[in-house]
Amino acid sequence: MTAPNTALTITGLLETSLYVDDMARAVLFYERVLHLPCMQRGEVLSVFDAGRQGVLLLFKRGASKADRPNSHGVVPGHDGSGPLHMAFAIPAESYQPWLHHLQTEGVPFRGEMTWPAGGRSLYFEDPDGHLLEFATPGLWPNY
Repeated sequence: MTAPNTALTITGLLETSLYVDDMARAVLFYERVLHLPCMQRGEVLSVFDAGRQGVLLLFKRGASKADRPNSHGVVPGHDGSGPLHMAFAIPAESYQPWLHHLQTEGVPFRGEMTWPAGGRSLYFEDPDGHLLEFATPGLWPNY
């Protein structure tokens, strides 16, 4: 086994992408229900501040399959289908307020989990059927 190259460091996950059928409906959900600040809004791509330098990208399903060259370079084409999953980190004391808020908003609830290390997860759906999770510390050894 070779020694790790310290120049090859990953400092975190920066972007997560979800693919949506109705951009306006999705933007409304992520802004109004999840209170994520929208940093860029468009018909094909909307971008949200997901905290801790994380960015949530919402792409119109099927509209980002082709490479997109511009004067700065090329963004390779990509797309996704079916219900995807992502988790948002929340403080432990925010768990019950988020649960109550989601119930008040009529968000489809999928389940809860208490993890062996003490973290808790709350699972729910966005308007496109993606499985979203709010997770408190204690879910993973590094969180």
